[in-house]
Order: sequence, then structure tokens, then C-alpha cells
Amino acid sequence: MNPAEHHVAVLGATPKPERYANQAVRLLLEKGYKVTPIHPRIDEIEGLAVASSLEAVEQPIHTLTLYVGPARLEPLTDAILAARPGRVIFNPGTETPSVQRALDEAAIPWEEACTLVLLRTGQF
Repeated sequence: MNPAEHHVAVLGATPKPERYANQAVRLLLEKGYKVTPIHPRIDEIEGLAVASSLEAVEQPIHTLTLYVGPARLEPLTDAILAARPGRVIFNPGTETPSVQRALDEAAIPWEEACTLVLLRTGQF
């Protein structure tokens, strides 16, 4: 799929440039992907409008990349399933077995990987 046609939602996006979630938003943009940052209390990140929740994302999500820990991720299981992303990437520190089981049951592909590494090595 052409990056310009690939919509990536970044759950746990942040405006802090030193954080991996922000670096992912910037690298996704640099590589030509359509990006929707998701954060409940921020309006703009890297010049992009921020969705306040998964439910607020209006277009289909090809890839959902996660940057929130298990304690915050587990309550979002139903919203993740309802969003029906084409795949979910559990970045280091976000691995959540209960969410992964729910994704398996819903036949939504997922992987434990680093979005930044996948992008930099052409495996995204």
C-alpha cells in the first residue's frame, strides 16, 4: 500500500519531541503516511489535529500503533476492537496480553514491534 493511502493512528501521541510517540508521528509524516495522533487533552501535535479518543477518529485505521502502558490500554479494549484497525503494533512497554487475546478473538492482526525500527528498516 502506498504510504499516502495508509492511515496510521498513534494512540498515546504527545507533543514532547523527546518521546518515542512524538518521534513516530514525525517519522510517519516524513515517510508520507496519513497520521492521526490520539490524546484526550491535546488539540494539536506536529501541526496535526488530535483526536481525543479512538472513537473520534473518523477514517478507517490501517495501522494502530500503541504508546500507552497496559494499565491505560486495558480499559480501551472495546474501543480498539470497535475501530477495527487493519493491524495493531504494540511498541515496547505496551504489551498487554488481555488486549492481544481480544484482538486474536476478533481476528485483528497484531505484533510486538517498534514502529520507529519498522519505519527505518522498510518493514512498516
